[in-house]
Amino acid sequence: MAIPLRRSISSTFLNSLKALFPEKGLNASNPSSSYFRNPWFIAAAVAFSASNRPEGVPRVFEHALADLRSANTNRILSQPSGVQEEMLLAQKMREAVFKSAHICGYPRAINGLKALHEAMPEKLREKQLLRNPNLSLEGYEVAGNRFFKTLYGETAEEVMGMLDAIYPDLGWSVRTTCYGLVYGTALPSSSSSSAQTQTYILTPLETSYTLVAALIAVDTPRQIAWHLDGARRVGASVEELNSVREVSERIIKLGKGDGV
Repeated sequence: MAIPLRRSISSTFLNSLKALFPEKGLNASNPSSSYFRNPWFIAAAVAFSASNRPEGVPRVFEHALADLRSANTNRILSQPSGVQEEMLLAQKMREAVFKSAHICGYPRAINGLKALHEAMPEKLREKQLLRNPNLSLEGYEVAGNRFFKTLYGETAEEVMGMLDAIYPDLGWSVRTTCYGLVYGTALPSSSSSSAQTQTYILTPLETSYTLVAALIAVDTPRQIAWHLDGARRVGASVEELNSVREVSERIIKLGKGDGV
């Protein structure tokens, strides 16, 4: 049985993960405040959850929340209110752990989300469904196929063809439930309702970080390579991806009791 390591997840360790990411050019397209340009908390929460160390997820949240509150001390008035940003932080962490379920399995994601929920202030808990329950499966398949092609680029047809050949239900499920319902990112509100799949919580780039962190935690080299390429297609730099990898590897090492 895994030994609880919550107490060993120090602020020093978490700050070291945050410091891995390059300061310049971090997710510059992110519409959130500058705090969210560093995705360390997404990679860390997913790595803890996917490596079956759910107790690390709330530690990441508590540390990131304290960081955000400190950063907002000198926040300019044109930025969203502190409460709105705190809610966005909570939503991003929930969404990242949820999306990782298709990589590491729902049992681990459930444990990670439960641990996060128990540490979550009441005002930051989710009270409503974020995905569109009225969109048809066909609609999700269209949206999922589009996102799949965005990530896989020129290799999309080959990879999807392989999935369909392995098992037709697999290819359909990947397009519809995985990339459409779970991974898919909502389009702007002015877009057609038939393509609207979910509230805009994680950007495509943040979703890619989520998938890479989870894949490293479960050690699947083929898929890691696929999604490193996919992350580059949606704007990740080599330095940022190296940082995501290092975050996951340090957390795995910590979980094994090997220190950092």
